[in-house]
Amino acid sequence: MICFPNAKINIGLHVVSRRKDGYHNLETVFYPIGLKDALEIIPSPENSGEEIKFSKSMESTIKSSELSSQQYRFFQSGIAIEEKPETNLVIKALNLIATEKKLPKIDIHLLKKIPLGAGLGGGSSDAAFMLSLLNKTFNLGYTIEELLLRASRLGADCPFFILNRPTFATGTGNKLEPIELDLSNYILLIVKPDVMISTREAYAMITPRKPDLPLKEIIRKPVERWRELLKNDFEPSIFKKNPEICRIKHQMYEMGAVYASMSGAGASLFGLFEKKPDWQGKFDGHFVWESS
Repeated sequence: MICFPNAKINIGLHVVSRRKDGYHNLETVFYPIGLKDALEIIPSPENSGEEIKFSKSMESTIKSSELSSQQYRFFQSGIAIEEKPETNLVIKALNLIATEKKLPKIDIHLLKKIPLGAGLGGGSSDAAFMLSLLNKTFNLGYTIEELLLRASRLGADCPFFILNRPTFATGTGNKLEPIELDLSNYILLIVKPDVMISTREAYAMITPRKPDLPLKEIIRKPVERWRELLKNDFEPSIFKKNPEICRIKHQMYEMGAVYASMSGAGASLFGLFEKKPDWQGKFDGHFVWESS
């Protein structure tokens, strides 16, 4: 069975306070977008020498097996992930479920298209979709609430991808409230420069404060007003340290964006456009994705 874990953007991000446990309370809006990975699981052949038959759309991208155990074989392709496969959130999701349910040996293929270190939630999405995929494929019987609980053990952003709809998030990003927000009339442009942002360093550079206007109030206003009102608290310090990220945001506004912002702690930026932007040749060397 195959699924397509999608990315998200953060629309506004206020770091409100620092918690006693060292984490931070924030408020943000998670919004799902059409940029997607592909994730497939199939029962492993009984004979390990048999050919593995993933979907045709996936099989041509497989180069080699990266990890195997008595429980699974894991194949990864697309954007390279510079980490040990066993630390991948897909495998962590599998191991979590395997401690609770009896699973057959499976072959897993993850095709990465969502860039890493982008603030787009690619790894969190893969993990959440893996939970749902296992639940559906093997009729495990988990409810949405039970999946949300397990997703929260894998990462702060993971529960959002179980709901996977526009959501107002507070706490560490774990308290979720679905909202009505439709940006389908806009063209979304994502640009991710070849820059890696340390989330820990990003938080260390911020002085938490309560916003002048609550995000929930701002998000209800017309998109045309977001530019003056809707802020990402990470931007000032990140832009100062990485001027190329700041330049991309200004470039988006020069191209006609109604609203542009960094997503999460970066390093990607997104712009909302009323008509197709002319971005060709402007972001050479960067990852670029445009909604259809």
